[in-house]
Amino acid sequence: MIGIRKMTTEDIPRVAELEAQIFSNPWLENIYRETLVIDGVEYVVAMDDDEIIGAAGVRNILGTGEITNVMITPMYRRRGIGKMMLADLLERGRKLGIRDFTLEVRVSNTAAIKLYEGFGFKSAGIRPGFYINPKEDAYIYWLMENEAS
Repeated sequence: MIGIRKMTTEDIPRVAELEAQIFSNPWLENIYRETLVIDGVEYVVAMDDDEIIGAAGVRNILGTGEITNVMITPMYRRRGIGKMMLADLLERGRKLGIRDFTLEVRVSNTAAIKLYEGFGFKSAGIRPGFYINPKEDAYIYWLMENEAS
């Protein structure tokens, strides 16, 4: 049974390991340890029984929610887990007082783009060369409270 819950410090080694498997420029454990204790930061993990299969975070930056580190183990993709995590994360962000959310996504990541657009995120531009390994542009996406569906 797949479930979503708040990330704990005990989850950090597995989340960092998962990120290293998925992203070319992953966060290390110490970055998660430093980030998880900041006020206005919420991270969630997707679980299949006792196994962490995904994670995502939101940071409240002066009232704007920055969505970060959205990841799902490849064998669990296309099962609605990203949608479950993002819905939970947006709800947690709104409880922090966030009304507008932003994120970056690789221009080639069509699955993630479809997920974000399904929640009402809209492209607001490009950050040239934002990603490395391989170098690639990022779309900047926003979900504005007055535009949310």
